[in-house]
Amino acid sequence: MAQPALKVVETDLEENMPAAIEQPATPAAEKPASAFLSRLKLPDAQAVFTASWPPLVGIGGFLLLWALCAPMVQTSLGALPGPGDVFAQFQALMAEHAAARADAAAVEAAGGIWSGTPTFIDQIITSLKTVAFGFILASLVAVPVGLIAGLSKTVNAAINPIVQIMKPVSPLAWLPIVTMVISASITSADPLLAKSFVISAITVMLCSLWPTLINTAVGVASIDKDLLNVGRVLRLSWTAKLTKLVLPSAVPYIFTGMRLSLGVGWMVLIAAEMLAQNPGLGKFVWDEFQNGSEKSLARIMVAVVVIGLIGFVLDRIMGAVQAYASRHAAR
Repeated sequence: MAQPALKVVETDLEENMPAAIEQPATPAAEKPASAFLSRLKLPDAQAVFTASWPPLVGIGGFLLLWALCAPMVQTSLGALPGPGDVFAQFQALMAEHAAARADAAAVEAAGGIWSGTPTFIDQIITSLKTVAFGFILASLVAVPVGLIAGLSKTVNAAINPIVQIMKPVSPLAWLPIVTMVISASITSADPLLAKSFVISAITVMLCSLWPTLINTAVGVASIDKDLLNVGRVLRLSWTAKLTKLVLPSAVPYIFTGMRLSLGVGWMVLIAAEMLAQNPGLGKFVWDEFQNGSEKSLARIMVAVVVIGLIGFVLDRIMGAVQAYASRHAAR
């Protein structure tokens, strides 16, 4: 009597085995990938279009107006170059840089030292190094002084007149003083940093530290007094109060000041390089102006556009750093 039941069980197993074999197991590696793709959210196309078309239309309208009006503007070097002429000179400058790099590689491969003139790209790199060094010096001076001024009304009252007097001083006024001081201080035939580099960086520092100093002092002074009273109740040390209470609250102000300082430093640097004939984009503009060839005006305009684009990129970078630091400080 048990045999029919056994046959029924065997028949069920035989019928179900192909179905079990036909269902492959899902690989474990596919699960994280699918989970990542499910979490990845692409921006909405409508939102991207809405945010993109106004600046694109504005840039296109500006280029069209430039192209139409440029031939009507006459200068001592001919008509004002249009966008096409400027772009052609930009390509020529890139070709000159590539040729110079090839010559430098050939000379260095032969064991020599290349001593050619700096190219347009070399001037850009020099300017970026100079403004970075001057900006770092300005931040190292401005942030600590601003913190102390914000924490102490006496210190703030003491340095406020000096700040208000020094803040509007033009780089044109600082440059001769800095040049004479640095020239007398650096007397080595082979200094660690080139004299012209130090002159430009110190000029940038003197003109760009004030926004950071003022914003830092304002940010620290605007901290909620109840928060500082909590620090006194908890008997926090000066260092703990600074790191746990003051800095997290003042970070947005500090980075706003640093963002403004970087923009001021970039403008000051170009003027300092042009007047002091220090290497960089400012010197490139002045050399092309003195050259007076038919392509000089277009090359000057290339430099103007590049200066503006670099300033825009530096501002965006500092804006991103500011947003990151503010989010991190709020945690």
